[in-house]
Amino acid sequence: MTDDLTEHLRRSAADLGFDHVRMCGVPQPAPGIDRFRRFLLDGRHAGMAWLERGLAPREDPALLVPRVRSAMVLGMSYGWPAPPDPGGLTGRVSCYAWGRDYHNLIGKRLRRLSKRLRSDGVGNFWSVDARPVIERAWAERAGLGTLGRNCCTLVPGRGSYLFLAVMLLDAPLLHDEPLPDWEVHCGRCRRCLDACPTGAFIDSGVLDSRRCVSYWTIEHRGEIPIPMRAGIGRWVFGCDDCQEACPHNHDPQATEVDFQPRPGAAWLDLDQLLRQDDDAIDRRFTGSPLRRARPAGLKRNACVVLGNLGDRAGRFSLQRALLHTDSSVQEAARWALDRL
Repeated sequence: MTDDLTEHLRRSAADLGFDHVRMCGVPQPAPGIDRFRRFLLDGRHAGMAWLERGLAPREDPALLVPRVRSAMVLGMSYGWPAPPDPGGLTGRVSCYAWGRDYHNLIGKRLRRLSKRLRSDGVGNFWSVDARPVIERAWAERAGLGTLGRNCCTLVPGRGSYLFLAVMLLDAPLLHDEPLPDWEVHCGRCRRCLDACPTGAFIDSGVLDSRRCVSYWTIEHRGEIPIPMRAGIGRWVFGCDDCQEACPHNHDPQATEVDFQPRPGAAWLDLDQLLRQDDDAIDRRFTGSPLRRARPAGLKRNACVVLGNLGDRAGRFSLQRALLHTDSSVQEAARWALDRL
């Protein structure tokens, strides 16, 4: 039964488009929980209070699946070659957001698999970066990858442009072995840490969200602290600096066509972004991770990028942003106009 189910899951994962699939047991407490607790205690989760609320099930998977016995950890590559820089008044978008929202795509596929397993009497719970599971810690435990210095899951030789999913099951599976940690695969290399424009890495494998460009441009609501703005550079949504610096990411190998760059998604036209009304922006990014920042967040970020670009051609867009109803957009526009 164990061998048959393990092989069935491996085939099913491949059929669903996953590039990586590994299995592991379920320790008590769950993997990564000590690091996660320290992350919370130090306040490095910034304003992401929902991470605190999900502590209990992250620590004890039995709260999600009674009599849980195994975990299947899945990885899907999303790294596509970057479209050329169009120059001008444009802002960069993190490559994970160039195509379809991975929560929707991967979640839909796992929902089908979960339903089939339940019909066969196998209880389960799946997560794709939006439920109380520490996916990267399970990936490390199952040997799918190792935790890189920049806190991303690194598959040696294949890189870290990887979406992760975890399915917890109340059935036994054959287990895979963990990989050696980052000290083996990274050696003395510190390129990812040194590439961070805001010094968000306190140490190898230790990230402070309060200094992370991705946190400020995606998750944060309200004004971005002025000391953080120069480090944002041209990033209007997210940041890939640490991943782009990693030698393991030299040859992105994504195959899922829904993660290919949509037209105009890798580089956002900042004037267009500030000219469109909020409802139009919301419709424009339906089904895209870009929707996470909300229209006001994207416009606030666009103002910051225009201030960093220092191109006086952006002043007309910024003057328009002064009329926005959101105070953080107004403040960012005033700041950027002062810089110009």
